[in-house]
Amino acid sequence: MKTSARNQLSGKVVEITTGTVMSEIKIEVSPSIHICATVTNDGKESLGIDVDSKVGTLIKASTIILSKETIKTTARNNIKGVVKEVIKGAVNSEIKVSIGENQLCAVVTNEAVEDLSIKKDDTVYAIFKASSVILVA
Repeated sequence: MKTSARNQLSGKVVEITTGTVMSEIKIEVSPSIHICATVTNDGKESLGIDVDSKVGTLIKASTIILSKETIKTTARNNIKGVVKEVIKGAVNSEIKVSIGENQLCAVVTNEAVEDLSIKKDDTVYAIFKASSVILVA
């Protein structure tokens, strides 16, 4: 399957919390990095997701918020990483962030890059909601 999502990480389901309508799925994408996704219970069942299942995650780069400080938010994913590259465009920049053995890409405005003085080798936090994660089985 080909997608336009810049972030495609694979991992193992390590925890499932099932509610009335939705389930929260916790995926280990590397030994110290976990991603939380929320999906409908029907979606979880149709993909056959159980603990220890192998799944793929898709996260659009435009849904990732970057911070240079750890902050408390309602977003379930707040992952510490290191900036590996800043690619400046006319309006937006693509920021490539190393997270453990993987990489996340975030697309943010050039103004935001300047406001936060984001540059190579900076520590940043990639923040995104669990509902922004699409699962693939």
